[in-house]
Amino acid sequence: MRRVRISLALLAVLGASALVAGCSSSTSSSGDANSITVWSLEEQPDRLAKAKADAADFTKQTGIKVKLVGINEDQFPQLLTAAAAAGTMPDVIGALPLNDVRTMSSNQLVDTKTATQIVKDLGPDTFSKSALDLTKDGSTQLAVPSDGFALSVIYRKDLFAKAGLPAPKTYADLLNAAQKLNSPQIAGFVGGTSPSTAFTQQLFEWVALANGCQLVNGSGKVTIDSKQCVDAFNFYGNLIKNYSVPGSLDSTAVKTTYMAGKAAITIWASFILPEMAGQDKDIMPTCPQCATDPAFIAKNSGFVTSFQGPDGTAPVQGGDVTSWVVTSTAKTSPATKFVEYFMNDGYLPWLNQAPEGKFPTRHGTPDDPQKFITGWSKLSTGIDTKAPLSAYYSQDEIAAWQNSVDSFSRWAFTEGQGNLMGAILTQLPVPKAINALDNGDVNGSGAAAQAQKAVQSIQNSTK
Repeated sequence: MRRVRISLALLAVLGASALVAGCSSSTSSSGDANSITVWSLEEQPDRLAKAKADAADFTKQTGIKVKLVGINEDQFPQLLTAAAAAGTMPDVIGALPLNDVRTMSSNQLVDTKTATQIVKDLGPDTFSKSALDLTKDGSTQLAVPSDGFALSVIYRKDLFAKAGLPAPKTYADLLNAAQKLNSPQIAGFVGGTSPSTAFTQQLFEWVALANGCQLVNGSGKVTIDSKQCVDAFNFYGNLIKNYSVPGSLDSTAVKTTYMAGKAAITIWASFILPEMAGQDKDIMPTCPQCATDPAFIAKNSGFVTSFQGPDGTAPVQGGDVTSWVVTSTAKTSPATKFVEYFMNDGYLPWLNQAPEGKFPTRHGTPDDPQKFITGWSKLSTGIDTKAPLSAYYSQDEIAAWQNSVDSFSRWAFTEGQGNLMGAILTQLPVPKAINALDNGDVNGSGAAAQAQKAVQSIQNSTK
């Protein structure tokens, strides 16, 4: 939702460059054995300042110098390519999404032995099992899962209550509510339709999984043209064609439409929570009622974190996990100490960069199994107005977001095809199919067939 993907052309360069870098005696940006370079994709100034303060504490404790660099998501592919070619790869990369972890691992840019050792040192039982599973390739630990964010169906509970509608926990509930609440003033639903952003796929992936639609089966065969997937395309297409607002909508357009009070239902990540509450003066809600009560949208929204379609066997929870990656050319000892520090003494300060979107994937320590869950719950969100989530949202809602990290469902990862997910998000065949659906160029079957053909082609090219 905030991340970019590495292009296939760049990956070819990365693969060759990594071999050159691996043969060099200077395997990171500094020749000092007691100094490491760390990249963080949390490059927003307020978040980076917190991370640098945390890194300074690490240096005081260990004597290991840290050059912490914030990396803009749009520049990450080019910077990684250049660093690999020059033999100046960072030692550690933080806040890396699952797809990018797989992209790097498929090009032998991650140190899996060190990731495995770090998890072992910290205690596998202290982590979310789901997060560990998602960051593995078979039995190989690729990265150290640091935190995650949850997806929710977000709905105007005041409008639902007035219309006597139940919370939209199923396809039928959501579609019925979108139909009844849709009007010239308020769209029934607003969701991603842009063909050029991963946001569209992220939303649809969760909607599809809720109906039992899988990208691949257990043997790795692409199955996005299955009945479950066709029905998911038809469901999402019905919403965006008949009950939404016109145009190619990216994450910002979807968010601002809902926060303007112009949509009854949306799907978004938990990063939206402080913005809905009016805690960031640069991204304020603009609904008519928000002029006198900036937190109106937050107070009048409900959240569904477990969603189910008619062909789904159980409600599904959606979101993503971000990780620490130790690179293949890292200085192993100081890099290990750094990641272990940030998953222990420095963990709560790391989560404090954005608690609403950094739910802990490590629950606690062997001596205090709930240490980080308890500590996280006391952290404050917001940029200009600081307050804990509990100031605007119920304990049940907060618990649902936090607990969802333990049971995220994702396409392809548990079927051993995580590398395929990294590859398809360079060409975005699913968002393109969604956009064709929105434009009326295809129906659900056509969108599924279009995506099937494109994903199969990508899979064949990566073998």
